[in-house]
This record gives sequence, structure tokens and C-alpha cells, in this order.
Amino acid sequence: MVHFKNFPPTRLLQGMVCVLLVTAFGPGAKMSNEVDAGDYGPMKRLSTMFSTLQDKFHRDRSDRDLTLPQPTAPALAVTSFFEYLVVVSLGKKRGQGTYEPQITYQFPKLANMELSQREEEEKSLKAILLFCFPEGVNWAPLTEYPSETFSFVLTEVDGSRKNGYCRRLLPHGKGARAPEAYCIISRVACFGLFSKIFDEVEKRRQISMAMIYPFMQSLREAPFPAPGNTVKIKSFIPESGTEIISLTRPLDSWLEHVDFRTLFHCLTNEEVLKVFASTVLERRIIFMAEELSTLSQVLHAVAALLYPFTWQHTFISIVPSVLIDVVMAPTPYLLGVQRSKLDDVTDQSDMLIVDLTEGAERTFITCIGDESTILPEKLQEELLQALCCRRDNSTSEELNKVVSEAFLSFFVKTVGHFSSHVKGSSGRQPGVFQKKSFCKASEHKASQHFVKRFIQTQMFDIFIQEVERRPTQEGFFHKKIAEYQESKKKEKAMRGQLPKTHHQAV
Repeated sequence: MVHFKNFPPTRLLQGMVCVLLVTAFGPGAKMSNEVDAGDYGPMKRLSTMFSTLQDKFHRDRSDRDLTLPQPTAPALAVTSFFEYLVVVSLGKKRGQGTYEPQITYQFPKLANMELSQREEEEKSLKAILLFCFPEGVNWAPLTEYPSETFSFVLTEVDGSRKNGYCRRLLPHGKGARAPEAYCIISRVACFGLFSKIFDEVEKRRQISMAMIYPFMQSLREAPFPAPGNTVKIKSFIPESGTEIISLTRPLDSWLEHVDFRTLFHCLTNEEVLKVFASTVLERRIIFMAEELSTLSQVLHAVAALLYPFTWQHTFISIVPSVLIDVVMAPTPYLLGVQRSKLDDVTDQSDMLIVDLTEGAERTFITCIGDESTILPEKLQEELLQALCCRRDNSTSEELNKVVSEAFLSFFVKTVGHFSSHVKGSSGRQPGVFQKKSFCKASEHKASQHFVKRFIQTQMFDIFIQEVERRPTQEGFFHKKIAEYQESKKKEKAMRGQLPKTHHQAV
């Protein structure tokens, strides 16, 4: 049983949004944007939930020093590539000119699952329909439709997450027809890997739907590789014979779900820094674009800029039309909204709305106004210099390296001294983070104001709670901190030797 009182309000909000999706829109529920007045039940409950959580959110923020570490969902060991694949088609409603998404293929079949798992998946499948076609039901048959790949996240009440990968395209055939979507649900966050899997699924779908099954079965039986490793899948295709498909997992596991190219194609370096500054302070941010792939790639890229910290609040890379009222949430969020819904979000204040549309009249439709002054000026300049080092023809891996190291260096210089301010830790008792001494010890006085604001965020809170529990941690962030501290020692030693050398020369 889940005890809701033990969860931070924003973590609870994430789970409730998912629960509303999978329970409110059951069989027979209307999927249209044009619902009757009596059909707003789920949205009313959502709005009521937001208002009741608002006071608790602010109380928790002010009383954070007095609370115990909050429970998070247990980390699940990933042993397989995916849980299931579904094909979602648009079926025309009888006597109406609208379409309704429906599942026309699933692997493995629900009948082959255990009862408890089957019941859970039936709920999730209702939400998946919305995310595969978030625009609603107003479709028309098409003769041309550029395929696009995007992703979304399903958050459970306990905070655990499943990743949905979706590719939409026109099915094989002639004449005007409605697009269909392939959707893979997985515990794995690795966008590039699943894009390649979709290529193979799509190739087999052009031959026959029956060709998908053996490939997905082979993939399901294959072990999920460790970072940097490759797994080979054998698959037979008529007239081509047996093919060997190599799937390689990126070495930097925290970047395997990210491609920064779309982010920097849509925004300038200076605009990215403004978005980063707002995200670091855990504000309400909405990204707008018409392409679903743009929304999902940009939102995941922005979240990746926070490494080694993790966005702890509501994250919906593509907001379905029927859930647009989520923009009224008083708590922090990162939302991706299609630009056709602009009128539904611009009446909101105290947030950042980013227009990703190419050639947009203005990038920031709504802003608070202090975005360019949140980050310390000197470190802003260093970030801009580092980002200017990227090349236009760089590979995804090269770009990821340049961008991730630039923002990681920012956190190393602002909060990298945290371990020296966790006192009293032992084998059995957790340490205690000394907030005041930590702020005073900032390397530059100009950084203190930012640090004082950043340590009030939930992402820093969760991070430091883990440090208090396990003070001696090892990881890429800690490695970079050690390298930076060593370089500072060498610089100090060299400065100390200069007067001596000068004196001896005289």
C-alpha cells in the first residue's frame, strides 16, 4: 500500500496526473477536444487537486530542514529492452467524421501476462492512446505524412517511471489514409537505441505485421547491455535471409536518452542559458512547438542539463489535449505543448513560455524578467565560451560531450564543495549537511546569492539527502570535482612560488 502522506506534493502530483489519465478515460470516455460540459470531471478533479496541493507545497519548502528524507521509488534493475509494443491506429467513428485511437496490435499479448500485470497494463494502455495521438480526434485521411519519433514518460504514484517511445507514420498502402503509431514501453531511457529498433520494426511492418513478432521476441529475450556494450540480434527476413542487428548502448549512461542538436537548433546559446536558469530554480516552464519530436527532444535535453541533479517535479514532454488544464498547476513543471494550444496557456503568469517554432516572432512568449541575472555573471560568460566550442558538423556524441561538460563544470564550481560540509557521518548514522557554512564557503562572493537560492530547490534537497546517507560516493560528478580541486591546488602552489622565484632572481 502506498502512503500518500510520505510523498512530497510535487512527486504526488506526478503520480496523480498519471492516475487520472489511466482511470478517467476508460472505455466509452470521449477523447475529443470538444467535450460536453458534463465531461470535465477529470479536469475538475485535477484543478481541485492543484489547489489543495499548493499550500502543502509551500509549507514543505519552508519546513524542509525539519523533515526526514523522503522515500523514493526503489530502483528497478533493468534486465530487458522493453515491456511491450503496441500499434495504435486511428479508427473512424460510425456516423461521425472524427477518429478514435485504438490498439490494433500488441506484443506480448495481454492474455499471456499474469493477472496482476494484465490489470496494470490495461490501465496504462488507456494513457498510451492519448500520448500517441495527443492532438485529439480531428484527423483527416492523408496521402503524405512525414514520420516522426518522440517519447513520453508515464509516472506512477510511487515516483517510478516508464518510458514510452513512439513513431508515427502512414501505414503501407495506397490512397488517403490515417497515420498509425508504434509505441514501445520500457524501463530503459535510451532514445537513440529505440529509434534504431523502430527502424527495424518499420521495415518489417512494410512486409507484414506478422514479421514484427519474431524480431520483438528475439529482442525481448536479449539481455540489456551495460553502458558501452553491444548486443546482437538475429532476425530472419524473407528474400533477405538472416540479418544481424547490432544495438550499442552509449558509454555515458546519463546522456543515452539525449540529443542536444534539436535544443541548439531551436534556441541560441543565450536563450538556452535563460531556460537553464529557470529550470535550476524549479520554475513552471512550458515549451511550445508543432512537432512532437521537437517537444520531446528539447524537454529531455533541458532536463539533462541539470546533471548530476534530477528534475523532481511534473514532467510531461507532450501534453495531450484533454490534459491541457495541467498548465494551471501551482507547482513546478516542465511541459511540452503543441503550438495550436497557445491560447490555452498564455493566460497563465509567473512562468516561462518558450516558443520553439522556427522563425518565431519572439522566443519567450511569457517570462518573469530576471532569467538573465539568475546565474553568476562570470560563470555565464564561461558557459557561453564553452558552448561556442561546439562545431556545426559535430556528431551527436561530440555535441553531447561539449554541452554536458560545460554545464557540469558550472555545478562543480558553484556547489562542488558540498562534501566538506557534511558533518558527523559514520557507518550507521547519516551525516548532517551544514547549509550556512556551505553557502559562506562559495568560491566567489558573486556565486553566494545563486547558491543560497539553489539549495532551496527539491533537486538539491534530494541530492544532498543521498550524500548524507552515503557520504563516500564515487561517480563522474565526484571525479570532475576531484580534478577541479586538484587543478586549483596546483594553481595556488604556482602562485605561491612566484614571489620566491622573483626574489631569487633579484
